[in-house]
Amino acid sequence: MPTLPGKLCSSSCLKGVAQWECKLCSHTGPLCSFPRALVLLIAQEKERNIFDQRAIENELLARNIHVIRRRFEDVSEKGSLDQDRKLFVDGQEIAVVYFRDGYMPSQYNLQNWGARLLLERSCAVKCPDIATQLAGTKKVQQELSRVGVLEALLPGQPEAVARLRATFAGLYSLDMGGEGDQAIAEALAAPSRFVLKPQREGGGNNLYGEEMTQALERLKDSDERASYILMEKIEPEPFGNCLLRPGSPVRVSQCISELGIFGVYVRQGKTLVMNRHVGHLLRTKATEHADGGVAAGVAVLDNPYPA
Repeated sequence: MPTLPGKLCSSSCLKGVAQWECKLCSHTGPLCSFPRALVLLIAQEKERNIFDQRAIENELLARNIHVIRRRFEDVSEKGSLDQDRKLFVDGQEIAVVYFRDGYMPSQYNLQNWGARLLLERSCAVKCPDIATQLAGTKKVQQELSRVGVLEALLPGQPEAVARLRATFAGLYSLDMGGEGDQAIAEALAAPSRFVLKPQREGGGNNLYGEEMTQALERLKDSDERASYILMEKIEPEPFGNCLLRPGSPVRVSQCISELGIFGVYVRQGKTLVMNRHVGHLLRTKATEHADGGVAAGVAVLDNPYPA
């Protein structure tokens, strides 16, 4: 397959992310004391995604931008702000904070919350800042689907609103009250049509079928149900494909795929600086699996281009 490497997105994705980080560094401008301020990558104690992180670091280093890796604990112990809210870690000034940890409640103890607050209070660029991180949660996605919300965000642009809304699956609140009661009743009556989603990142957290039914029966009279949303299940067309895994025989299966788009976004206050597509990732799994991605050992990396 001599043409395949040229069609893969890994190189363009890395370069796009690196260019985005460069843009972040350049837009710190007067916020930093000197042009060699660093990118701080907040890493987990036991990091599984080290390879893509190092690849991004190498792309940045090629642009003379240096990255340091620290845990929340390190920031708590060795991080500080000066009177202008400039961020320093180990005495080194930080231009950009790149979070690769801090996306699940279990990743925060009291010390880590204190470190996150210190980072948010600083004038370093955060990727993401707390508002942007919350904007990507399941509950906010559900609220954006309500009639009138997109119209308020895009006033006078009915065609843009219609194009956006056409991409939404059905998203339903489970807040206490009549609306949530109705959503639960519909899901219990037709569980194959829905998926129950908690406020979590990554794969392996959603509930389907019998597991969803049991959870809804347990939650239906509890305030805890408001921490979930209900989504209409997307039903892609299955197709035959070969799944390749190290140490396993080739397996021909009925499969479905999920296409993820890499985008880079920079804003300064309410001013948009950059917002563009830099690549994609296609994950394919057998139809027998309801949930789970590549890291969970369920899906495999794929390519949307024919070989």
